[in-house]
Amino acid sequence: MLQIVGEIILVVYAVSIVLITVYCLMQFHLLYYYKKYKNQISSDLDSQGKTTESWPMVTIQLPIYNELYVTPRLLEAIAQLDYPKDCYEIHVLDDSTDETKELLSKEVEYYKARGFNISHITRTDRRGYKAGALKDAMPIAQGEFIAIFDADFLPKVNFLKETIKHFNHPKVGVIQTRWTHLNQDYSLLTKVQAFQLNVHFTVEQLGRKAGNLFLQFNGTAGVWRKECIIDAGGWEADTLTEDLDLSYRAQLGGWEIKYLENTTSPAELPAEINGLKSQQYRWMKGGAETAKKLIPKVWSSNLSFVKKIHATTHLLGSSVFIVVFILGFISVPLAFLLTPLGIASGRFAIFLVSLLSILIVYYIANVEVAWKRENKLKMIFKFICLFPIFLSLSMGLSFHNSLAVIQGYLGKKTAFVRTPKFDILKVSDRFIQKKYFDQRMQSSAIVEGVLSIYFGSGFAYGIWTGANSFAPMHLLLMIGYGLLFYYSIKSLSYKA
Repeated sequence: MLQIVGEIILVVYAVSIVLITVYCLMQFHLLYYYKKYKNQISSDLDSQGKTTESWPMVTIQLPIYNELYVTPRLLEAIAQLDYPKDCYEIHVLDDSTDETKELLSKEVEYYKARGFNISHITRTDRRGYKAGALKDAMPIAQGEFIAIFDADFLPKVNFLKETIKHFNHPKVGVIQTRWTHLNQDYSLLTKVQAFQLNVHFTVEQLGRKAGNLFLQFNGTAGVWRKECIIDAGGWEADTLTEDLDLSYRAQLGGWEIKYLENTTSPAELPAEINGLKSQQYRWMKGGAETAKKLIPKVWSSNLSFVKKIHATTHLLGSSVFIVVFILGFISVPLAFLLTPLGIASGRFAIFLVSLLSILIVYYIANVEVAWKRENKLKMIFKFICLFPIFLSLSMGLSFHNSLAVIQGYLGKKTAFVRTPKFDILKVSDRFIQKKYFDQRMQSSAIVEGVLSIYFGSGFAYGIWTGANSFAPMHLLLMIGYGLLFYYSIKSLSYKA
């Protein structure tokens, strides 16, 4: 019986390693496209837009729900755009149910008095959440192009001029800019989030574009051609990632998305654990819902085989967390069974290939592109310190994110839970005692605490017996789950 159980666990573990390795190699393939493109283009990647004498009409849509702390600075940033004032209108799509609504009403009147074409658009319910607000506002949008900003973004003065000029072909449907981070140095949590997002907004996005693959509009800090939205079927609220959904439907319809790596849009990262988890939940569940919805359409299309493979990997990105969780969980009993079953741990060396490929991808994205230029040795040291912490927290989030992905595939409907922002810009800023701060411990945090002990036991066993093949993995998992549990406990300790 032990032999049978051991062999089953071994097969599951081996399959998990292979899946993770394939995913990592696909990331490395994007890096290949990225580096090849960067080497071919010696001039500014974003300098290929057309020049224009007359500027088209743009509708700026600002979907907002209960964002008391960040909406004033957003409107101030919009008002400072250097685009001709008579060539854009501002639609504040306000679904708020608290004092944000009154605040926005006053702000809109203030900017109207200063000559801005701005409207305060409210609804009686949140039907369809963000996607519903965008869809309901489409009929009154006068612009040929539609720019969208979430409440926590601070677009730069030249944003519209830098993006609109890239609609230099009638089939360019979307322009997406690179997110940067207003508060990435606020805490370890924000540092790790920025570390991960920098990969998506460099290697992944530009790599997909360079390889002529499908990429995505990221929900904010981008501009749509209105005709493209209509032709692709409009905004739909049947997934929690309406941006990814519409992006793929548009590209399946022949539209093109351009990505501007050198045009940046600063935004605020979640500063506390529950905000981070709510954002992760929405992205992971929505990713699974979109994969379920669109992968059949991808494979029934006339796309090339390489495009279909990359599109499938992209859409299944959130599902990798299920594999990571399974891999970690069964590694503990497998550590106990290696010697009795006579299994050589060297068989799992393929895992090092995936680890090395991811390490290179993250190094390029952060050290060579996204981070501010500093002494190179200092940057390398920073990377060496941060990468294992990122790895452990990502592995630790696998349980929480797996639950979200499974719910997405099962079709369980949940509300669009937005991630509150608190105007956190400096290390001295605080989110405690502010409205929207959720101190409650999520039920998943208890499981994460137990899992930290579970993997700690596996680590201790490996060190004690000398069968330490899995010790590095168990150590990372113990730290990752332990950090998540620590942050949840810390959240409870804040005094209201």
